Amino acid sequence: MEVKEIPISEIRRPLPRQTDPDKVQALMKSIATEGLHEPIDVLEVEGSYYGFSGCHRFEAHQRLSKETIKCRVRHAPRSVLEKHLA
Repeated sequence: MEVKEIPISEIRRPLPRQTDPDKVQALMKSIATEGLHEPIDVLEVEGSYYGFSGCHRFEAHQRLSKETIKCRVRHAPRSVLEKHLA
């Protein structure tokens, strides 16, 4: 698996998630001072990125107006994406 910075605008988040506002705030403080320690996981399917985990880290980056986020990228066929959406 490769780790790379991906523009937040290119990551699709197809499943709605509930986030804990306190956890997001804590992550915002940590990311602002220390950077992101643990990349989020994304699937790359046919050149598109899909995120299903790391919702608090993703939201913290959005609120901090970060343009990119560090991701662990797993390349997968469309059949794997469909299983995540089922």
